[in-house]
Amino acid sequence: MEAVVVDAGSKLLKAGFAIPDQPPPVIIPTQMKCVPEEESLNGLALAEDVTVDPIVRGFVSDWDAMEDLLHHLVYSSLGWEIGNEGHILFADPLLTPKAVRERLVQLMFEKFNVSGFYAAEQAVLSLYAAGRISGCTVDIGHGKIDIAPVIEGAVHHIASRRFEIGGADLTKLLAEELGKSNPLVNLRIQDVEKLKEQYASCAEDELAYEKIQQSCPNEQHILPDGQVIKIGQERYAVGEALFQPSLLGLEAHGIVEQLVRCISTVSSENHRQLLESTVLCGAASSMTGFESRFQKEANMSTSAIHPSVVKPPEYMPENLAQYSAWVGGAILAKVVFPQNQHVTKADYDEHGPAVVHRKCF
Repeated sequence: MEAVVVDAGSKLLKAGFAIPDQPPPVIIPTQMKCVPEEESLNGLALAEDVTVDPIVRGFVSDWDAMEDLLHHLVYSSLGWEIGNEGHILFADPLLTPKAVRERLVQLMFEKFNVSGFYAAEQAVLSLYAAGRISGCTVDIGHGKIDIAPVIEGAVHHIASRRFEIGGADLTKLLAEELGKSNPLVNLRIQDVEKLKEQYASCAEDELAYEKIQQSCPNEQHILPDGQVIKIGQERYAVGEALFQPSLLGLEAHGIVEQLVRCISTVSSENHRQLLESTVLCGAASSMTGFESRFQKEANMSTSAIHPSVVKPPEYMPENLAQYSAWVGGAILAKVVFPQNQHVTKADYDEHGPAVVHRKCF
């Protein structure tokens, strides 16, 4: 049986057996709905949907919900049989606390009885998917942005940067902008999320964005409930916020400047490896105009550091940026499990959860 690879994000969980040249077969919302049963005065059960977020800004926040989610995944969606579980590999977010890693390996061996476990950092895996072992990843997730230099398959943690903003914050920004221009429309955040996915764009540069603010044609969009909304220059605010965080009310440098500063803190002998291989990850990096804007700003950097975005190999699945860590995990699983580099049940029984730090890098 092929190993199962899991990349659990704040919005979506990507999972499936380790077949690198195919997209993950299971892509489901990480957020869960639970229906509490409370007795009403007349004896009828009140059913009200309550949402639970097992993962917040990349890290597990509710372990009971996470266990339920993984149980559904491996036994229902992927078809594992109780008593005949296989190997599993997890994609770890940047700077995952040691306690979280230990809790995860404990959960896998004690609750799921896996035969083998491995974990690797998302940044490393995303580079593997692009055919690299050294480079930089810029990962725009639902709840965070991670920028990480990777040298010979190892994350340079001192130079890495994490920002507690992501796709969810961009959705809120779009909701605010659309609310200003459509004051009579009642917008649900779910509808705004879909509008963002359909319309969000990046201006060619900051000057072009200023011109768009002055003049931009509107399009009409009919919401699921029949309301009509107009959308024009608002679509560009989503992409611009990544290059001008002040639009989100933040005093911070834009995403390209953050990458340049990240690379500048790494020793100069590694600069060439990092400069030649920048990999953009996350659904937001696929928005119209983002990659060309990113590269243009990188070429215009006042620093001597000019990162270059690399394209994934042609044989990789389309839209790779949205699940590159999963694809990289599928590639790595083909190596670590056959070569017995993973954490075994015997390793876990002898050394406890801390063994994960010794065997998973």
